[in-house]
Amino acid sequence: MTSLTSNLQINGDRLWDSLMEMAQIGPGIAGGNNRQTLTDDDARGRALFQSWCEAAGLAMGLDTMGNMFARREGTDPEALPVYVGSHLDTQPTGGKYDGVLGVLAGLEVIRTLDDLGIRTKHPIVAVNWTNEEGTRFAPAMLASGVFAGMHDEAWAKDRKDAAGKRFGDELVRIGWQGEEPVGQRRMHAYFEYHIEQGPILEDEDVQIGVVTHGQGLYWLEVTLTGKENHTGSTPMYKRRDAGLGMARVIELVNEVAMDYQPGAVGTVGHMDAYPNSRNIIAGRTTFTIDIRSPSKETLDEMRERIEDGIDTIAEALDIDVSVDEVGHFDPVTFDATCVAAVRHAAERLGYSHTDIVSGAGHDACWINRVAPTAMIFCPCVDGLSHNEAEEISKEWAKAGADVLFHAVVETAEIVG
Repeated sequence: MTSLTSNLQINGDRLWDSLMEMAQIGPGIAGGNNRQTLTDDDARGRALFQSWCEAAGLAMGLDTMGNMFARREGTDPEALPVYVGSHLDTQPTGGKYDGVLGVLAGLEVIRTLDDLGIRTKHPIVAVNWTNEEGTRFAPAMLASGVFAGMHDEAWAKDRKDAAGKRFGDELVRIGWQGEEPVGQRRMHAYFEYHIEQGPILEDEDVQIGVVTHGQGLYWLEVTLTGKENHTGSTPMYKRRDAGLGMARVIELVNEVAMDYQPGAVGTVGHMDAYPNSRNIIAGRTTFTIDIRSPSKETLDEMRERIEDGIDTIAEALDIDVSVDEVGHFDPVTFDATCVAAVRHAAERLGYSHTDIVSGAGHDACWINRVAPTAMIFCPCVDGLSHNEAEEISKEWAKAGADVLFHAVVETAEIVG
């Protein structure tokens, strides 16, 4: 019987070459990628991934949300599969590694097993989840959320992008809507490998992040409605300035987040002003608040304080307000056994490692609701992500993929 020893490692050159080849699809304008979900480039990226899976002899499954499942059979037909993956879609100005690393490292796990002639009791499935980023169709992690029963499929397919195009229509248009009912698959475990998207691992010169928890978040879309008027002839005391209201809310969000340090974060990212003219007082502003914390109590307190503060600001400025929740998930505690498998793999391989909390949302956060789940992080340069300058090293990519390989294969159980 083959045992897991430190000399069992993935092919780092092959993984890197796959990353670079995938990055040729949907290139950005500054060295990264713009391969947004359900675009033609997304379709091409999916086709490339499928071709690699078929070359590895894997059976491809496709569900009604477009989630892709490439299966390597195990020796026990009754054993539930171990799933491993992430997402291929990117931000409009995204990097070459966010999400993609996890999908292609999952494929590399399977390729390495084939190279070494190793069989496992449990099947292993490499997965690409649809629309993790949520940049074109909100919310993020949309298809994995439907898979996990957190969203209704009909509701998800009715999400519209900025041009009014429906998710369901675009999925059909690019040819990647399957017939398999979404969410019917049962999992023995799920592992996701990702760049950290933060500076901790690089700052501490640590190779592997053992992800124990994920932050919860709220996305609150705020609309402030005042009255547009001439900037030169309207006295200050007569103004109902929605732009001033937005400015005060931005300051409020920062103040609240700072009151819950360390760990909590908050910002206003997306902002629109109407009519957005230099000599007209803004009559309406719409913007999205993003607050996160690994503590549910803290997260809920932050939301309450912010919403109360918005009401106070609106009353003082004589403007109307609406607040809509457009995204939410509670903090996540990942499965202790799967986390231990990641930690043991890093120790077996001699890689430096540390426990870490994920500051970003990932498909693993939803899949954790329906299957034992864990995540692995590798460093990224300057903690930069959701940016075309996002960068990792080949050595970092390989180290995390080695840990992924050992954790997945240990969980899938080698047979002689």
